Amino acid sequence: MKNYLIIIRYKVPIETIDKFTVAHRAYLKTQYDAKRLLVSGPFVPRTAGALWAQAPDRTVIDQMIEKDPFKIENLADYEVFEYSPTMHAPVLDDLFASQIA
Repeated sequence: MKNYLIIIRYKVPIETIDKFTVAHRAYLKTQYDAKRLLVSGPFVPRTAGALWAQAPDRTVIDQMIEKDPFKIENLADYEVFEYSPTMHAPVLDDLFASQIA
């Protein structure tokens, strides 16, 4: 699996984001269930958010983003970065057992 960091930058006031946060988080839950998402959460202060996802390729990530309510409602811009972790905390050993060269 490849690792992706996704930055979600809000384009609208936080009050508008708040109206869609329940739907956004419900959608993210489906991606956790599909074992795509590992971590998600807002920045502090809440001007953006970040996701850590795993997928076999970028196409899967792009398809995931297209179904996010924040994207559907044009509330945010998404930046996707593929990265290759080379070190990690021992608590993540199982996650990275077959990925670290």
